[in-house]
Amino acid sequence: MTQETTPARIGRLIRDARKQRGMTQNQLAEELSTSQSAIHRIESGHQNLSLETINRIAGALESPLIVPGNSSTLNFRIGGETHLSGSIETRSSKNAAVALLCACLLNQGRTVLKGIAHIEEVNRLLEVLTSIGVDASWSPDGKDLTLQRPDTLDLENMDVAAARRTRSILMFMGPLSRFFSEFRLPYAGGCDLGVRTVEPHMQSLRHFGVNVLATEGFYRASVTRTGPDTRHIVLTERGDTVTENTLMAAAVSPGVSVIRNASSNYMVQDLCAFLMLLGVEIDGVGTTTLTVRGLSEAPSMDVSYEISEDPIEAMSLITAAVVTKSELTITRVPIEFTEIELSILGEEMGLHYGLSSEYKSGNGLTRLVDLTIYPSELKAPPDKIHPMPFPGLNIDNLPFFAVLAATAHGQTMIHDWVFENRAIHLLQLNQLGAHVQLLDPHRLIVQGPTRWRGREMVSPPALRPAVTIMLAMLAATGTSVLHDVYVINRGYEDLPARLNALGADIETFYD
Repeated sequence: MTQETTPARIGRLIRDARKQRGMTQNQLAEELSTSQSAIHRIESGHQNLSLETINRIAGALESPLIVPGNSSTLNFRIGGETHLSGSIETRSSKNAAVALLCACLLNQGRTVLKGIAHIEEVNRLLEVLTSIGVDASWSPDGKDLTLQRPDTLDLENMDVAAARRTRSILMFMGPLSRFFSEFRLPYAGGCDLGVRTVEPHMQSLRHFGVNVLATEGFYRASVTRTGPDTRHIVLTERGDTVTENTLMAAAVSPGVSVIRNASSNYMVQDLCAFLMLLGVEIDGVGTTTLTVRGLSEAPSMDVSYEISEDPIEAMSLITAAVVTKSELTITRVPIEFTEIELSILGEEMGLHYGLSSEYKSGNGLTRLVDLTIYPSELKAPPDKIHPMPFPGLNIDNLPFFAVLAATAHGQTMIHDWVFENRAIHLLQLNQLGAHVQLLDPHRLIVQGPTRWRGREMVSPPALRPAVTIMLAMLAATGTSVLHDVYVINRGYEDLPARLNALGADIETFYD
């Protein structure tokens, strides 16, 4: 196991192994002569298991993975020269999920998040939330999560180790400022992407009487209550998490907050829709100016919200189809947040694809399409590829263009002006046969096309670069091994099993 052998950890291993086998909970229950509800309890981490029971489950799953031990690492063994076919559905948004988990702290009633992904980033936040007293329970089918916060949150009992493994912990600042005059949060972790300052968060929260001092491994916050007022807040960067933090603070601060240079990205729109369910009035959703009329008291409502689909996962699946030269249909693609990427791929690089008519997501807000990718010979775009705040090319989608450029004929410049380290991680594509040259910490030159070749390597410690390596391995000759893929599970649910259903050959194993 990675870290300690807890019921939750064992449950996740069992769930992953079961899905890798393509078994349902009912089928595993039949193998073990037990009930589906018992399997659900085990996989949810609500059941202590004896060594004998663990071994019985391992036998039923034909998996040696579920074993107690001091330490082990999850890896992928990937068969190359893959051809994918069929249809795959875009899952719900990781980044919206983590924002909504933080926002549940605002609601003193019951919150149901429908369609939330079982990913490690969600698991880390749930570990933090439950450690401070929030009750969390999954529906029998595992699709919906019900959260009920206590009257008083137990911040002294916070799972600091889990909190340090996710940058999303920063978004506790806005909600907690409503309920505490003083609190502390562990320094944020997550992907290794270089230095990312939290100063924009601190600047915006000062408008709500929140002062933050970073010291000794913690952010220490003190709160001075402000009365009903009109606040004019200009964000110094159009960041997603700083906009979300500011929105959550504004939602439960009496008066009017005008937030300028706000992100209008997909996860921010999801958060706005959720806050409006709680009774918060927000004007300007989908624009860079948000006007929030805050509540005088924290809401206490029973609400249910269906999370929108993830445009970054959609881009991952588009890349999988392109790099393997496959015809693949990707359903429930949030088109508003992938239009720029498709325009670059289609109009500038020569990708052939088809779109269905639009329809609405379960949140009633997000526009969806079904997208079919056709095998295409790509050419390098005439200009550099660089991200911009929405509605520009999404910063999280930029790494996929390194793989796409490596399949294209010609030379492409990739300019990642946001992060210091992420472009460096993409150099690892060279180990698979690509020709990637680092000009400086922010700029890459990619020369294609590439004859991908399989090899054994360690996953980079950043989510999107790690997935690009995995996708390139699908097209490589021979068999590849990608070690230590925890970071991929931070953002994707059952990705190997879902790709295997399309024709891939990905085996998960531990060492």
